[in-house]
Amino acid sequence: MRRSRPGGADPSNLDRAQSWRTIRRVAPYIWPRGEAWVKWRVVLALAALFLSKIVAVITPFFYKAAVDALTPAEPSAAWTLGAGAVGLTVAYGMARVLSVGFQQLRDAIFARVAQRALRALALETFRHIHALSLRYHITRRTGSLSRVIERGVKGVEFLLRFLVFSVGPLALELLLVAVVLATVFDLRYLAIVSVTIAAYVLFTFRVTEWRVKIRRQMNEKDAEANQKAIDSLLNFETVKYFGAEEREAARYDASMAGYEKAALKTTYSLAVLNFGQAFLITAGLVGVMVLAALGVQAGQLTVGDFVMVNAYMMQITMPLNFLGTVYREIRQSLVDMGEMFDLLEQPAEVTDRPGAKPLQVTEGRVEFDRVVFGYEPERPILKGVTIIVEGGQTVAIVGPSGSGKSTIGRLLFRFY
Repeated sequence: MRRSRPGGADPSNLDRAQSWRTIRRVAPYIWPRGEAWVKWRVVLALAALFLSKIVAVITPFFYKAAVDALTPAEPSAAWTLGAGAVGLTVAYGMARVLSVGFQQLRDAIFARVAQRALRALALETFRHIHALSLRYHITRRTGSLSRVIERGVKGVEFLLRFLVFSVGPLALELLLVAVVLATVFDLRYLAIVSVTIAAYVLFTFRVTEWRVKIRRQMNEKDAEANQKAIDSLLNFETVKYFGAEEREAARYDASMAGYEKAALKTTYSLAVLNFGQAFLITAGLVGVMVLAALGVQAGQLTVGDFVMVNAYMMQITMPLNFLGTVYREIRQSLVDMGEMFDLLEQPAEVTDRPGAKPLQVTEGRVEFDRVVFGYEPERPILKGVTIIVEGGQTVAIVGPSGSGKSTIGRLLFRFY
């Protein structure tokens, strides 16, 4: 059951608060108490992530040095130790391989942590559902509960994969590249890159929100058209009786026209998103390249510096191409996870008292002593029922429908 929103509250703030609450609920499964091996794996995975990004940021330096080594007018940097263009090119390739190696090591180390978290979360949810009362299960569809668990677990898996393996590494790499641009070059380069990325992220998020609404409309029209087609075909004989083929075709076509309109909006909005992203990235790339070209002409930078700036821009902008998809999927994952955690927070109607001892059955005797019970307080079914069944006795309970026969059995099994 979803929580109702307070009157006058901002939906965006509520969604943000709900998202953070969901993320905080996941954290104990990644950093559990009393399980040091899980924490060690998380630390090692983060260390491998940091090393992979350090190597990735250093890699363009080898590229720059190799280009400078091919330019006779440029003296070799002292840190190259006279490796030459060929040696520096080999070092460049080795650095790229080493960066990828650390990334794969990070994935391998963290995989067991993620799978353990998914297993623990699925098991906890499954056990909690069994702890809920029969009243809850009667009012809910079992199929929908299984879908809530399935979507919630997949949402956690997706969130871990993209936050730990995509968004987190990208943020770290952007920070390291910003440090390089500010120290090796100057603050103008950092300013252009920062403005470009900020504009890119803001544009992507805004357009993605717009596209999500359009996509939802398209899905609704698709479901509507599909439902009309199925209803018409299932009632084929009735349609024939009334000669309503053309009317049914017109109804179906009207729904498909709505789907067509929404699908075109989806395509057009994707074109706007792709063009806007390409424009912003290209503008930022051209900006820093022009600065670097002016620096080379003034003798302040080398040709290798010009190439290195381009390499850094390509390195940080390529992962941004998937930002819209990642943002949309993370939002959907948070919604699915929120439904599962709301299910976990459903209170159990039948619980033991604190300090209750295990039930010890010494004799087979059942006694109802003036039991009063109703599924709803205003509609009592059992009104002061007293029954005593001794061990070995066979007792049949008879009565009209609604007299409480099934209710007595349910109370015996403590379903309520």
